[in-house]
Amino acid sequence: MSRNYKFLNPSGCYFVSFATVYWIDIFVRPLYFDIITKSLTYCRKNKGMLIYAYCIMPSHIHLIFSATEDNPSELLRDFKGYTSRQLIKVIKENPQESRKEWLLYMMKKAGSKNPTVTNKQFWQQHNQPIEIWSPHVFTQKLNYIHQNPVEAGLVVKPEDYKYSSARNYSEDHTVLEIDIH
Repeated sequence: MSRNYKFLNPSGCYFVSFATVYWIDIFVRPLYFDIITKSLTYCRKNKGMLIYAYCIMPSHIHLIFSATEDNPSELLRDFKGYTSRQLIKVIKENPQESRKEWLLYMMKKAGSKNPTVTNKQFWQQHNQPIEIWSPHVFTQKLNYIHQNPVEAGLVVKPEDYKYSSARNYSEDHTVLEIDIH
């Protein structure tokens, strides 16, 4: 089965999920979450990303977004490229990272299997975009995103998970502002 999924409608609204290589739990430290939230904020303010929902899980991210410049593929590519470089750098430099050697080894191993990667690979390459073509599909994907930390046993209520837009839909915009749909 091909993993070459495409954003067919450049002006569409999309649900995407993307994971770290080998589904490694990276997002367990505030420092790493901050790189993601600051990058999403930058994309919102400077690159035309409209974010309707998000959830940053330990090994993956879910987003519902659209691109005001009709470039969702390029926008997500740039986000993943920038965050991967930043996260690898911070992991290398973090004296508190007890898994540093193992994490860098696994990223190097993943990169060596990918002809388009020159050194370390942080994110898996596929995003599997699903166009949100109706209010029903939007609600379905929104509920899926918000229930993800509950299903993983991280919290009891969706709005209790710090790195989820479930908080935004409960009027708490302290972590990341979004564009309520």
